[in-house]
Amino acid sequence: MERIFQTKYEDFKDAIIQVRHIVFVIGQNVPSEIEIDGKDPQCFHALITIDDTPIATGRMEKDGHIGRIAVLEEYRGKHYGQKIMEKLEEIAKEEGIKRVYLGSQVHAMKFYAKLGYIPYGEFYFEASMEHRKMEKSIH
Repeated sequence: MERIFQTKYEDFKDAIIQVRHIVFVIGQNVPSEIEIDGKDPQCFHALITIDDTPIATGRMEKDGHIGRIAVLEEYRGKHYGQKIMEKLEEIAKEEGIKRVYLGSQVHAMKFYAKLGYIPYGEFYFEASMEHRKMEKSIH
């Protein structure tokens, strides 16, 4: 059974870290010390589980900065990333956040553009991967 929900980091810390570790540390060689940055306890988190197994997650800081969008490889292409983004945007709306923004890896820019995100600023490197900032107004 699929479940998508908002959660506090402390309540599902192990599940959130598990998905992000597989996607970022193992899959993209992001150093653990960059992936776990100490901001999680202050963020809003979205999590998707299937039969209580975590498969996707994402977070949003209180200023609308979305990040750490992670979907396990075997679940990609099935709209779980979109569902995480929609949940985070729903939280933003509930919290009165008018603009959300993120740093997209270049290969993911088309995904975010389909969701209404607009690129801005220069390209930059983070964790040895090229990124560009993208934003969206929340109504």
